[in-house]
Amino acid sequence: MMKSAQKTKILLAIGAPVLALVAAFLITSLVLILAGDDVGGVWGQILSLPSDRGYVNIINSATVYYLSAVAVAIGFRMNLFNIGVDGQYRVAAFAAAVVAGEGWLPGYFNTALAMLAAVLVGAAWAGIAGLLRVTRGVSEVISTIMLNAIATALVAYLLRKAAVKDTGSNITATKEVPEGSRVGGFKLFDSVPATVYGLVFLAVAVGFTYWFVINKTTFGFDLRATGSSETAAVASGINVKKMVVISMLLSGGAAGLVGMPLLFGNDYAYGSTFQSGLGFAGIAIALLGRNHPVGIALGALLFAFLDEQSNPLQILLDVSPDIVKITQGTIVLTVVIAYEVVRRYGLRLEQHRVASALGDETTLKGAKA
Repeated sequence: MMKSAQKTKILLAIGAPVLALVAAFLITSLVLILAGDDVGGVWGQILSLPSDRGYVNIINSATVYYLSAVAVAIGFRMNLFNIGVDGQYRVAAFAAAVVAGEGWLPGYFNTALAMLAAVLVGAAWAGIAGLLRVTRGVSEVISTIMLNAIATALVAYLLRKAAVKDTGSNITATKEVPEGSRVGGFKLFDSVPATVYGLVFLAVAVGFTYWFVINKTTFGFDLRATGSSETAAVASGINVKKMVVISMLLSGGAAGLVGMPLLFGNDYAYGSTFQSGLGFAGIAIALLGRNHPVGIALGALLFAFLDEQSNPLQILLDVSPDIVKITQGTIVLTVVIAYEVVRRYGLRLEQHRVASALGDETTLKGAKA
């Protein structure tokens, strides 16, 4: 009986994302049909095997997506909707770029100092929302939205102050990270010069730390308990306000690391071309991965795969690559619905199983009597 219940639980866990992906596929196909585009051609391109360079790009994109999603997931586990990751990683990446560009320490000590600055700045920026929540009752949704806007304007203002002007270039950027402080990548294929970010191992470390803290520590238990029920947490002696602030600090600290693979492995400076929108992608991936480190990794790879495979659509089929944004958005919407449907179905199965077990026990007692 126990093995059967465990097998059912696994199937239900797999069924929810599969249901969401199928629904997203059908809805996107309907959009393509209504637009008069080549449905078969689009899916043929998206679902084809990537090139060697494509695999490298997918891993690099997934690395950044993963860090963003873990930052969001920390808040989610506390029942906090931190949608300010986009602003948090912007201010953190800018601070890290300024610190690294000064080269106050040699080699990787300079890298470590800059990354520490990113974590602290990201945590401080998210901490504002945490303090507003516990002292003034301001929803973190509202405060983080506003902080995103403030972060964008603040970084743009400070960037103009700290920027180094390159003759003949229209790009505004900070000082470049010294060569000795850059984190080199490694080749996945000899056929392409592109390399996988060396800081992919940072994402692995962050994911493991997240899993360990949430599942194997007292703090993680308190965090999950508070997220499940604040009333029960208070009754058990947990300081809910303290947990809210700490969770936001941790979420912001993780958000501060989002831009590090880009800064130290690709761009080497923070400028007007630095990748944006990573925080919002993290929300979608955290939802898709159900806040589990492995699920988040699969979601990050899926989103990175869709991004990479959509690039040639405009050239090959005259279809806007934005169709993938529709697919990704639909996945987010359908996965929420799918998980709720599967949860209710699983609850119904459990009720039937318990009722059946109780019925068998009653029958057995009646026979003995």
